[in-house]
Amino acid sequence: MPEMNPAAAHPPRRPGGRSARVRAQVLDAVRAQLVEHGYDELAVDAVAARAGVHRTTVYRRWRDVGGLLADVLDAAGDDAWRPRDTGDLAGDLTALNQEVHEALAARPPVTAALIAASFRSAEAADALRRFWEDRYARCEVVVERAVRRGEIPAGTDARALLVAATAPLYHQLVLLRTPPDPRLPGRAARAAALAASAGAFTEPPPDGAR
Repeated sequence: MPEMNPAAAHPPRRPGGRSARVRAQVLDAVRAQLVEHGYDELAVDAVAARAGVHRTTVYRRWRDVGGLLADVLDAAGDDAWRPRDTGDLAGDLTALNQEVHEALAARPPVTAALIAASFRSAEAADALRRFWEDRYARCEVVVERAVRRGEIPAGTDARALLVAATAPLYHQLVLLRTPPDPRLPGRAARAAALAASAGAFTEPPPDGAR
């Protein structure tokens, strides 16, 4: 989901004095170091040097690489993002997918690097799960609007529909590493919307209730 649009990669800068500035510098350094050198060279000392912050400050606040990655991901969800309302389900899902596509295809590939790092760090994995849970919760309104408009049946599983709409982008851009295709967001969105209108994401009635 939008996704670390980051979302993801660059949380909004807020006033807050020196502490906020230090955090912004350090998190920017984490993202840059991760993209340029990968997880194996994401050392606290390297991040501190890149950020221009004393290493003891970084160790005291973030402890280790896991803490740094977790804070980058937590910061990605610290925003006011909401899914667009285009007036119909296919349009809403297309708009959502376009943001996902932009985040996954961005250069430098911050989103992809953070996803990869979550497989190496338990703290990053936990933070990434929190990020996704937050994004899915915010996107449930897309499904609620479609139900109210009569486009899809009541009882449609919002999470299942949202996963079906966005999954092709992750499969193509992250797993298969295919070149970005501007047609993909709309194509995946329309397929998911069509399936939802046919009741593909509603629970079947229990046996004997048919």
